[in-house]
Amino acid sequence: MQLPPKVTERAFERLAEIGAAGQGQALRVAVEGGGCSGFQYEIKLDTPKDDDLVLEGAGEKVLVDSVSLPFLADAVIDFSEELIGARFVINNPNATSSCGCGTSFSM
Repeated sequence: MQLPPKVTERAFERLAEIGAAGQGQALRVAVEGGGCSGFQYEIKLDTPKDDDLVLEGAGEKVLVDSVSLPFLADAVIDFSEELIGARFVINNPNATSSCGCGTSFSM
């Protein structure tokens, strides 16, 4: 059985810093065809839709649409701060390979 993705406390804290909920928005994590490895992640602020899985924490929400959900089963959505920048990252056990850009992967 596949489990839904998880969101780290650090990712929810970053969303709270951004103030997404105060703007009526949430972080949308989706999978689209494309990128250099076949699939790519789309991460953006958006409003909830009827078929979204809604993950909640720290007063914030992360949205995953029903089409992307199987691609993100058991994945961990996190926030990373490194010397080269800060960004939301996805640790996806379903990805068999990924690109150096960190947003493109294959299954």
